[in-house]
Amino acid sequence: MIWMVVLGISTGMRTLTATAVLCWYAWLGLLPQHGWTFWAGNLISVIVFTLMALGEYVGDTLPATPSRTSLPQVLARLLFGSVAGALAAQAMLEPVAGGVLFAVAGALIGTYGGHRLRAAATRRVGRDIPVALSESALALGLAVLAAHRLHIAGAMEGLFPS
Repeated sequence: MIWMVVLGISTGMRTLTATAVLCWYAWLGLLPQHGWTFWAGNLISVIVFTLMALGEYVGDTLPATPSRTSLPQVLARLLFGSVAGALAAQAMLEPVAGGVLFAVAGALIGTYGGHRLRAAATRRVGRDIPVALSESALALGLAVLAAHRLHIAGAMEGLFPS
């Protein structure tokens, strides 16, 4: 379940990154989805979530972007953290409720912890754009790491092909 928390942390840092990565893994057959999560492995889902994540990366560098700690931003991160946790749990044949709870906890950590770290890093660096881009790269890296570890765990348990 730790990887579901990591997916949530990624979501707290960048709302759509973990979902986009999980869609890519599902489409590539590395994290097969079944049942109600079939949509994640569809090429249209991959394209839509990837474009939305890229748009979020760009939007995050703009000065007019609202704080991630504003209520609408927090709710969006919790919603997409829930989606990422549910997708991961469903792929691993784990209880969806557990995946959602772990990912939501991670989303709260990523939202508020990421906000504090970014503020501190921006003060130290003196400019926000390099810090924002680094945070985007970190969120993407965490999501890919978590999805890869879920793939390995699922392959080892015989849930899907390695």
